[in-house]
Amino acid sequence: MKFSLFVHMERSDLAKPHSDLLTELEELVLLAEAAGFEAAWIGEHHGMEFTISPNPFINIAYLAAKTKTIRLGTGTIIAPFWHPIKLAGEAAMADVITGGRLDLGIARGAYSYEYQRVFPGLDAWGAGQRMREIIPAIRGLWDGDYEHSGEFWQFPPTTSSPKPVQKPYPPIWVAARDPNSHDFAVANQCQVQVTPLASGDGEVASLMERFNTACQAHPDIARPEIMLLMHTFVAEDAADAERLTQDLSQFYCQFGAWFQNKKPVRQGILAPLTEGEIAAMPQYAPDKIRQNLVIGEADQVIARLKTYEAQGYDQYSIWIDSGLSHERKKKSLRLFIDKVMPAFQEAGSR
Repeated sequence: MKFSLFVHMERSDLAKPHSDLLTELEELVLLAEAAGFEAAWIGEHHGMEFTISPNPFINIAYLAAKTKTIRLGTGTIIAPFWHPIKLAGEAAMADVITGGRLDLGIARGAYSYEYQRVFPGLDAWGAGQRMREIIPAIRGLWDGDYEHSGEFWQFPPTTSSPKPVQKPYPPIWVAARDPNSHDFAVANQCQVQVTPLASGDGEVASLMERFNTACQAHPDIARPEIMLLMHTFVAEDAADAERLTQDLSQFYCQFGAWFQNKKPVRQGILAPLTEGEIAAMPQYAPDKIRQNLVIGEADQVIARLKTYEAQGYDQYSIWIDSGLSHERKKKSLRLFIDKVMPAFQEAGSR
């Protein structure tokens, strides 16, 4: 099982410059690269300081000049916010800039807050249908002289300029949850990204079952890779684990409030949650967070990850966004590198 880092700029203090956040992002990615991580993933988000990344290709181009071996992925592009020609060209340019290290993760998107602002009237179904249409179109554009007449986009013969370095294409990863998404990904020879969020190990196992079912339905297609994304923090001791649990509980309550899209947002920051609003999200209470996320001392983290490796996950991505300070993130990542990774002999191999 290979390891990767899922990381964004984030802030709740408007006094902290975004330039400082970029420097911290770079430091975490360089730390991961030095440890032999397979990839660093950066997604797309708009209008929120909670997750700052209006175009992950810009971040990737910046990081490409600072790194040498780590793959750089979009985790993920929001498909309905892009035109196929624009996405194919920008992804190909990112692949050229990285020297063939791009992984292209694509999703339908999840925040109604973003749909409301970038694509008013869009719903999850329409977003998912656009994702299914855009993926074959991107590959057609990379092949060249591709004409498209679909439900959402139509254009005459067009060739992506530039074309990607990787042949035949950069890997495309689909963020999948329901069985239909898994089936689409496998049928279209895409890799798969999954996250249980804070639903726990039962959901981790269920996601793998959905993936395996999709693979069995397409025996003529080689099994793609599957990546598991989870919030993961290695603690120094029991007291440190308790502090991390409390802080991740607060983070997930914020996460839930963004999804509900009901609270006022000022300067990209969500209004503070009331005690009643927090109590209304018992699924994110500290005891649930400790049970369902990967938080603990090194031996506890190793044991959890060994079960995921045994289930067949090819890549495990540490979701480090958390509202924690940069120093606390860095401390946890270093503990993971020093005390967890040695238990996985093939970690970081390429």
